Amino acid sequence: MARPTRCRRVCSEPECRGFAPQTALGIGTVTLTVDEYEVIRLVDYEKRTHEQCAAQMEISRTTVTEIYESARFKISDSLVNGKTLLISGGNYHVCRGDRERGCGRNCRWVMHEKKGEAAMRIAVPYEDGQVFQHFGHTSRMKIYDTEDGTIVKEQLADTAGSGHGALAGFLSGLKVDVLICGGIGGGAQAALAQAGIKLYGGVSGNADGAVQSFLAGTLSYNADVRCDHHGHGHHDRCGEDRHGCGGSGGRCGG
Repeated sequence: MARPTRCRRVCSEPECRGFAPQTALGIGTVTLTVDEYEVIRLVDYEKRTHEQCAAQMEISRTTVTEIYESARFKISDSLVNGKTLLISGGNYHVCRGDRERGCGRNCRWVMHEKKGEAAMRIAVPYEDGQVFQHFGHTSRMKIYDTEDGTIVKEQLADTAGSGHGALAGFLSGLKVDVLICGGIGGGAQAALAQAGIKLYGGVSGNADGAVQSFLAGTLSYNADVRCDHHGHGHHDRCGEDRHGCGGSGGRCGG
């Protein structure tokens, strides 16, 4: 009977949950688990030995070597083949150390690291400061970290040509809670729902303003937004009539 896998101790979860290649040629994604990330951080970034890494993570040196080899292959697969690299999942627990002194192992954990109860991560398809209207064709997402109804951090994420369903995985890898967008198709909506990401579609205008309106509870959106161009000659409208399909008459991602 196989022995159960021992839970790996990590100092903190990574703040950055994904990387995308600057090319539209890449196909697929690679998922690096959080414990694999931690081994790479300790061995390659902090220059720890495998033995030191094993002690830090409370696992055997042999297990560290296995995790390290797996992680290095996944990173190389992403670099060589232009695949989006996501960091998610794995068999691990996050160190919480001693609340006054830390755990005593040069741990990165800090007392106030955990986000507040009202913390939320919001994504918006983004172009020139506006909500980009074709979800499946967006090249950039603007990511907003919020706490207690206030934006505390903003960053841009390059989707590198990820389309439709792949974008749902991309956003899930970034631990997004809410997506605010314009036109979006049924397939993408289903993928977002499966990933636990709440959708607010049919939104246009300034991206920052849309997020501020959402936080204030005044965002105007269309709960029944649709954007389905597959096999229908694009006769259907996307979002509310006042939006059309981003006002451009072009194709809509979904």
